[in-house]
Amino acid sequence: MDNGNIYQFNVQQLNGEQISLKRYQNKVLLIVNTASQCGFTPQMAELVELKKSFLGKDFEILAFPSNDFGGQEPLNGDEIITFCERFDTNFPTFEKIRVRGPYADPLYKYLADKKQNGKVGAAPRWNFHKYLVDKNGQVVDFFYPFTKPGSSKIKKKIAHLLAR
Repeated sequence: MDNGNIYQFNVQQLNGEQISLKRYQNKVLLIVNTASQCGFTPQMAELVELKKSFLGKDFEILAFPSNDFGGQEPLNGDEIITFCERFDTNFPTFEKIRVRGPYADPLYKYLADKKQNGKVGAAPRWNFHKYLVDKNGQVVDFFYPFTKPGSSKIKKKIAHLLAR
């Protein structure tokens, strides 16, 4: 199924509408599995700041709530919307999905499997695992949850991809 990019996938918005990731073609993406009751949840505010730091650039953050780790995302639908509003999120948050194991969403299976994406072999081990995707929809890197969104490591890699 490898056609080399993430644009083959559809995802479900919080309003229930399915959209194609083709909507994000020609943008650098940071794809993050989030949770509202995790020790890393303060990274939501850091993601907002990261997005602001690349304002006007072809950069987007895509957040996918997941309850896969410690049951730390008990919220659904409108509750997730309300939670995101507390952080004034400036990036799309999608419907809650599974991000690891045999029932993982196809997007996350692709992101985590080097045989499919050609570059990265790293399934999320906890909430706030981050995948970096280039303007061609190819997975180019990943960051463990303890790597903060505002770290120079992440910012430099995003800036490098935007400059290409």
